Amino acid sequence: MSAAPPSSNGLDRRLFLQAAGVGVGALLAGAGLAGQAEAAGGAPRLRDDPFRLGVASGEPASDGIVLWTRLAPRPLADDGHGGMARAGYDVRWQVAEDERFRRVVRAGTALALPELGHSVHPRVRGLRPGRQYFYRFQAQGHTSPVGRFRTAPGAHSRAAFSFATASCQAWYHGHFSAYRDLVARDPDVVFFLGDYVYEYGITAANMWREAPAPGPRHELETNTLADYRVRYSLFKTDPDLQAAHAAAPWILTPDDHEVQNDYADEKSYYGLSEEDFLLRRAVAYRAYYENCPLPPLALAQGPDARLHRRLRYGGLATLHVLDGRQYRDPKPANTEEQYAPGRSMLGAAQEQWLYHGLRTADTRWNLLLQQVGMVKVTENRVDQWDGYPAARQRLLDVLGERGVAPSVVFTGDCHRSIAGDLLADFTDPDSAVVSSEFLGTSIASDGDGAPSDNYAKDWMQHPWMSFYDGRRGYVLGHADAGAVTAEYRAVPYVRADNQAAGFSLDRFRVEHGRPGMQKVS
Repeated sequence: MSAAPPSSNGLDRRLFLQAAGVGVGALLAGAGLAGQAEAAGGAPRLRDDPFRLGVASGEPASDGIVLWTRLAPRPLADDGHGGMARAGYDVRWQVAEDERFRRVVRAGTALALPELGHSVHPRVRGLRPGRQYFYRFQAQGHTSPVGRFRTAPGAHSRAAFSFATASCQAWYHGHFSAYRDLVARDPDVVFFLGDYVYEYGITAANMWREAPAPGPRHELETNTLADYRVRYSLFKTDPDLQAAHAAAPWILTPDDHEVQNDYADEKSYYGLSEEDFLLRRAVAYRAYYENCPLPPLALAQGPDARLHRRLRYGGLATLHVLDGRQYRDPKPANTEEQYAPGRSMLGAAQEQWLYHGLRTADTRWNLLLQQVGMVKVTENRVDQWDGYPAARQRLLDVLGERGVAPSVVFTGDCHRSIAGDLLADFTDPDSAVVSSEFLGTSIASDGDGAPSDNYAKDWMQHPWMSFYDGRRGYVLGHADAGAVTAEYRAVPYVRADNQAAGFSLDRFRVEHGRPGMQKVS
């Protein structure tokens, strides 16, 4: 995969950096780093509540966290600035040991700038491992809702932790009811595995959520920075999404719809030239950063963003967060191309980064957090790992190597709850199991869903598959030294309202030292 656009079309990454208008100073100010935030004197008074998009935390470490909010007293303002003046605003943040903020342990100020959509991403350090904290923001006399997070365990701790995986939240297809159940289960961390927003125009044809239509501003597909900002604002007005962000730290990775359906690296499948698509990718990645609790490293430099990364949960688990869009080869044109040995889903550099991380991890488990189905289903499923069999085989070979810690893969995208094992060689159904994959359904995409559908036979025809259900929900997980457990939870409907109660579909367990998943009765 090329690291930059071909010289024949004259594209230059520096042009994108100039167009982005975000300098290092702005990044450091928005991140709340010491000494970087300057007084925002002369900014117009904020008369209305600027915290209508809520608060969030992310990237939990043993000693800290990334906090997030975005000032937007009118979140759906057409210009994408959320009703904010084109000026900088001081935003004070506090972290406390108690919900009433009597024991504040860390505090600081970040500068919310129009260049970053008035978002701030302060990185808090100096916290204690494995502890619960509370946080809030203040700006010009306004105080945000209170959020909470738990730091990761200490470096050598094998303390258990709970988690949830979620993905695919098409606001216009239904309410985010599953998040109500998720909040009630109180996971330590949420893994969001792609499709936080969707780029499609919202019209009467796809507005399945029983709620007022969002208006003409949303009827066209997103293209500009303002379009993407307003689309994030629309989705983030959902109260259950805000509650889920406030309840636990999130670790996020995007899939395709944060930019455009099915895109691959620099290629659009919807008629855009490479130059036009890279411009769109640049503004889409920037809006993604502005609206999520991501580390400063994830701020796009033009059309490029460093989204794959590694986090650690004590001595128990290494989390490998993958980017399966930005570096992948295009969809294959035919079977010969599909099986070409050099094709890659992750790109050569990210592949080597992943293999090195898997081989050198000194934790009890490797957890892979990624976007599209890895398990073999059918050759026609070319947008997922079935379209990249050589790349999948290279990864399976590493997962099966002696000395590599046992792994579990968590995946989004499919809009169904699906569970299956990953074999050393999918051409031999009797080959060894090298890992297990839990694919989570959507939060709302495709509406209510049903226990089974027309896709079930494709997935369940294989002996390595264990479970399939087509309703909306999420995966609730638990990891300890002995096992990783995944429980599929669902809601009966999402279109009518957000009152649906969650329930358990099934549970599976992967034991350390015993490859393959077992059903938990």
